[in-house]
Amino acid sequence: MPEVLKAPLVVEFPFTRSLGPVQSAFLTALRQRVVLGVKTRDGRTLVPPVEYDPVTADELSDLVHVGLTGTVTTWAWNPAPRRGQPLDTPFAWVLVRLDNADTALLHALDAPGPDAVHTGMRVRIRWAEERVGAITDIACFEPDDTDGAEVRVHAGEFDDPVTGIVAEARLDYTYSPGRAQTAYIRALENERRAVGERCPSCRKVYVPPRGACPTCGVATSEQVEVGPAGTVTTFCIVNIKAKNLDIEVPYVYAHIALDGADLALHGRIGGIPYDQVRMGLRVEPVWTEDGRYPDHYRPTGEPDAEYDTYKELL
Repeated sequence: MPEVLKAPLVVEFPFTRSLGPVQSAFLTALRQRVVLGVKTRDGRTLVPPVEYDPVTADELSDLVHVGLTGTVTTWAWNPAPRRGQPLDTPFAWVLVRLDNADTALLHALDAPGPDAVHTGMRVRIRWAEERVGAITDIACFEPDDTDGAEVRVHAGEFDDPVTGIVAEARLDYTYSPGRAQTAYIRALENERRAVGERCPSCRKVYVPPRGACPTCGVATSEQVEVGPAGTVTTFCIVNIKAKNLDIEVPYVYAHIALDGADLALHGRIGGIPYDQVRMGLRVEPVWTEDGRYPDHYRPTGEPDAEYDTYKELL
């Protein structure tokens, strides 16, 4: 059996959000080496603070100081830190209930090894040298044996408050397309052919193949060559330029039913003004010299396909 393909992939994007008055005060206070909680009507102190009581849904706004020391309520050892984590040496993930708080804060604990960590141990905040008004202003926790601090009310007012944050989201993983799509990719790359698989029960041909029929639930293995031409079934006009994609906007991205296939695949439409693309347009693939898959699809010059010939593929 041919080797199944696999490749490392990364999905990342910046997530930008605004802050309400409670969380704005919390992050701005961290910049000043202060931790704030919020009081509920029944006297609980929540850290990190939230704007609404998760039990009663009451709106919350009464901010109070809590301690810079606390108690570990539970923990897990991390022997191999990953990119972007708080420490680059092995550490413990801990839930710490800061003194005078009733809920726990998740962060890292700098400890020499798992034997040095236990539930109930006392810890204190280690501040980052440069603080910007983010949870990373707390560099980590470290072991401590001091007593807690006195609770003080805080007005929640600051000069130059933090009003928004940007969180960089990233996922690193290894993707494998499986046996069926490996054959599909290799046929495109090596022979410039589109190869699908036929369901032995309903006889539908799926491109790209999935290894099983999504309707009948049975395995597929019979290969069927389709295309290369096809029909535009639906499409959209893209007006926002994507990062790292060298295509001028506006352009058209479409679902294309290749001849002989019972599932539409997607591709970019070129060689025609974007406002002339339409359902039923007959198209063919265009390859670059070293392309592993079609760069885009262009009109074949044939008459448009009748709606009845592709309506089941919308």
